[in-house]
Amino acid sequence: MIKSTFLLAMMAALTTAAPACAQDTFVRYNQVGYLPSQEKVVVIDNTTPKKIRLTGTDNKPVAKAKAKVTRTATSPFTGKKRHVVEISGLQAEGDYTLTVDGQAVPISVRSHAFRPLAEASLHFYYLMRTGVPIEQRYAGKFARGLGHPDTLIYIHPSAASPCRPAGSTISAPYGWYDAGDYNKYIVNSGFSIGMMFAVYEQIPDYFASLRLNIPENGNNTPDFLDEMYFNLRWMLTMQDPYDGGVYHKLTTPNFEGFVMPSACQQQRYVVQKSVTAALDFAAVMAQAARLYKGNADYPGFALQAASAAVRAYEWAAKNPTAFYRQMMMNRNFEPKVNTGEYGDGNATDERFWAATQLYLLYGDEAFLNDAKANMPKQFNPPVWGEVSGLGVYAWLSADNSEMRSTCARMIGEYAEGISQQVKTSNFQTPVGDNPRDFGWGCLAEKFCAPAVSLLFATKATGKDYNADALRCVDYLLGRNALGYCYVTGFGQHSPMNPHHRPSASDGIDEPFPGMLVGGPNPGQPDKGQGLTYLSSAPDESYLDNMGSYASNEIAINWNACLAALICWIDDIY
Repeated sequence: MIKSTFLLAMMAALTTAAPACAQDTFVRYNQVGYLPSQEKVVVIDNTTPKKIRLTGTDNKPVAKAKAKVTRTATSPFTGKKRHVVEISGLQAEGDYTLTVDGQAVPISVRSHAFRPLAEASLHFYYLMRTGVPIEQRYAGKFARGLGHPDTLIYIHPSAASPCRPAGSTISAPYGWYDAGDYNKYIVNSGFSIGMMFAVYEQIPDYFASLRLNIPENGNNTPDFLDEMYFNLRWMLTMQDPYDGGVYHKLTTPNFEGFVMPSACQQQRYVVQKSVTAALDFAAVMAQAARLYKGNADYPGFALQAASAAVRAYEWAAKNPTAFYRQMMMNRNFEPKVNTGEYGDGNATDERFWAATQLYLLYGDEAFLNDAKANMPKQFNPPVWGEVSGLGVYAWLSADNSEMRSTCARMIGEYAEGISQQVKTSNFQTPVGDNPRDFGWGCLAEKFCAPAVSLLFATKATGKDYNADALRCVDYLLGRNALGYCYVTGFGQHSPMNPHHRPSASDGIDEPFPGMLVGGPNPGQPDKGQGLTYLSSAPDESYLDNMGSYASNEIAINWNACLAALICWIDDIY
């Protein structure tokens, strides 16, 4: 999320240069673990290996598990030579050592190698809760006191209406902090829940088996749905009860400093209603109405969500050009707002997703016709600003054969296209050799999101793309240009200084665990603000530095992509 110049100036004195690589070794490997029966590949970076040795805990060579170079590749960005090494013969669970020309790295093989990561990626949302104390028995050393109760939120002049004039107040508690900052955004919340709901519907039994160590874990609802509900009930407070419109965000005028939530002092506002917020809200509430139907722990919620979805959709139909444009808003209203915009000037994809979910809820032909009218021409992996893919995912399991077959064809064409890139890839992945694969939030939007699409494509087409999705996981967890496991708290070399206010100000050396950072960003828009990138290569433009909002921030939408991917992979394998 792009930050303000106010924040950049403040941060300049807090930042220092960081090393280009996470480690000195030239071996790039999955630092969390490999699955017994699946492909196991490491990459030797910019070095021609002469001697490769695999040993067990007894320091003896592992029988039938010889490592071999299968091909070489050249980085399209730096010209570095890379050697792809196969160690797939290593199938017995256990801990091993791979030694390449005297440099040794640990290799773990486990049947549930990704379960701890799946749980941490979801428990992250508990740690991001607002308006409640984060308790020690659920958070350990990351416990904190109450911050941002949000029971006294001001109506910004841009959001004023006859029944809610500027300066009047509403209560909008709970929900999750959005990213490295302390604000709450409907567009991103809607996408985040929608992304995870899409995968939940594929593997509900798996999610029901997860124990997330949250306050609600004693009830009869899966912990996952409990956590989603905590944010959904905040989202409901963001709908104007008088007209059905949805406020774009709940925010302070400027980003807070790097302080704990309880130390924040700025007033908080709800700002202008937007068509994209209304449609994202409508989509996720319609889906929630189906998933929570008959839920005894949250009686009445499904009906409330269903009604709210329809009202938001109707408001969006009456206000099709109500896009959130922060710069324009700031010309007309005070106080000026300089926090994350989540601006989007096209609502066709949001309308497709919302119409799809409302049709699946109600079966009304009017929603089906709207979905057909706004259907994309080709599949794109869903991200917060392009959510049509969430509608495609929903149709893949729907009864409507016409929509299902069209969506299956589109996602199959997409999957076939990116899978062809593996055989020439530097890191044995379907993405990562094109400069367009790097930028804001690329590890989520260009690696996780496509990988989830491959899992859906496998289910929709019958052709197996699961291995390519798993290859994206390997990239995220260490088999990449810099040798980082890009998820905090996991692997031997993971980010320690994310752009995340609680982690930076809580006095604890380690950041919250289970957070996916944004990743390499060759635009380097934070360069010069006390930061020095040591490489301009697209896949190396990353800094493990608190000040690097461009490459090292975290966000609920990025973690949603990670959680969706890791949970489904863990279930499949």
